[in-house]
Amino acid sequence: MIPFRDNIPSRSFPFVTVALILINAAAFLYELSLGHALEAFIFQYGVVPADVFSWPESDASVTAVAVPFLTSIFLHGGWLHLIGNMWYLWIFGDNVEDRLGHINYVMFYLLCGLGAGIVHTMLNSSATIPSVGASGAIAGVLGAYLVSYPFARVLTLVPLFIFIQVIEIPAFIVLAAWFFIQFINGAGALAVAGPADTGGVAWWAHIGGFVIGMLLIGLFPRRGRQPEYSRS
Repeated sequence: MIPFRDNIPSRSFPFVTVALILINAAAFLYELSLGHALEAFIFQYGVVPADVFSWPESDASVTAVAVPFLTSIFLHGGWLHLIGNMWYLWIFGDNVEDRLGHINYVMFYLLCGLGAGIVHTMLNSSATIPSVGASGAIAGVLGAYLVSYPFARVLTLVPLFIFIQVIEIPAFIVLAAWFFIQFINGAGALAVAGPADTGGVAWWAHIGGFVIGMLLIGLFPRRGRQPEYSRS
């Protein structure tokens, strides 16, 4: 399923969501400018679980191990990776920003991203592949949206065998389906490869971020009134 938009109008301009999209895009353009130095850059600023777990015996500083948990949130592995993440952030982020307010939304987003990185690292302790991407933080936004607006309706492209339908679906179905896909793939990756060998998509960063977002949203006060649902 590919979501297009929801039916909750933003009550204020989503400054933080737009800023995050621009920062991620700028970071990716910088990555493209690095040429042959890109690989070293990704290994330095992406999260490498094996490096985290070998840190006590290595010569790396605490900063060198800790900083990638933050910087990796703003890096991406390709155009599709970037566009897919920013698409979901644009659709669902504005309403979570409405719910939290601009400053709290920044804190919430970063905490979800950091938590997602920690979950990925814990379940892939020997992985030597750098993990990058905003997926964990955005998964947290999706989890918060599910808790806050479960009955919002999302215009969604749904493939049905050889047909493609664009229909409105309750948000809880769209997001539950998204989470189910992440969980099945994450469980499969661990079962097949084991924690020492998993790579590619950081499924458990998605799962961890989503659950963290669901739990964390309740710790922030709701800003303003309840949203009005558009019927269009």
